[in-house]
Amino acid sequence: MTGKDIAGLDEAKHAIPLGTKINVTFLDNEDLEMRVAAAKAVKDLGFVPVPHISARRLQSQDQLEEFLGRLQEVGATGHVFSVGGDPTTPEGPYDSSLALIQSGLLPKYGVREVSIAGYPEGHPDIPDDVLWRHLEDKSAALKDQGMDAVILTQFAFDTDPVLDWIHTVRDRGIATEIRIGTPGPAGIKRLLGFARRFGIGANAMIVKKYGFSLTNLMGTAGPDRFVTDLASHLAHDHSAGSEAGGAGAARTAGSVKLHFYTFGGLLATSEWARDFIAAQS
Repeated sequence: MTGKDIAGLDEAKHAIPLGTKINVTFLDNEDLEMRVAAAKAVKDLGFVPVPHISARRLQSQDQLEEFLGRLQEVGATGHVFSVGGDPTTPEGPYDSSLALIQSGLLPKYGVREVSIAGYPEGHPDIPDDVLWRHLEDKSAALKDQGMDAVILTQFAFDTDPVLDWIHTVRDRGIATEIRIGTPGPAGIKRLLGFARRFGIGANAMIVKKYGFSLTNLMGTAGPDRFVTDLASHLAHDHSAGSEAGGAGAARTAGSVKLHFYTFGGLLATSEWARDFIAAQS
């Protein structure tokens, strides 16, 4: 959710299980009061706030500490998401989420778990070798400071690169829980717009596999097929690893969950997840 989505969260609360993690964005058109109010609303409704901290948008250490202090006052610093952010030139002393983590300030304000970004299909502006090095360095820095980590990925339409990336993460010795970014149901044009913005592969073959066509952009699309396909492959990996033992077990995906991007709104995504779970059971 964004800082402007408090009313939307209240509308969707009936469809969200208590204790669900809800991320709160750090956008350039929002201010401190909006971010803190949104995190407090999440907490007050019985959910777990995960405020984003955009490293390159922070103008000073004082601004970071003010934000963390205000979040701590409303009980919203247990879980945060440290992300680099969009500005090409950093607005202050932190040029990356790694630099933010290495500041050592997060545990001082009660942070116990830090989400860090993962990019199964790469990043349009960052070379793959840099992405992998930072992922490893962030994981090590969090461990050294006694904080837990979660890898939260960009959203995807295709399970194949996601599964390959998960296995590469595990091959590099990173056992952290992974939450795969998944678009909630939304208009097809809107989904493709976000895909272009974030460098996500969306060619005709991939989106057909996901469940919609580039020749018909007027409808909406949900992640039913993507989630089902991903779950099937992960279950097969787990089964194969358990049967193989030893080296085979090391190739299993480990702890993998979902993170929903609510491009179509909190209510639509929450009701979709509720209904999907009910249909499976």
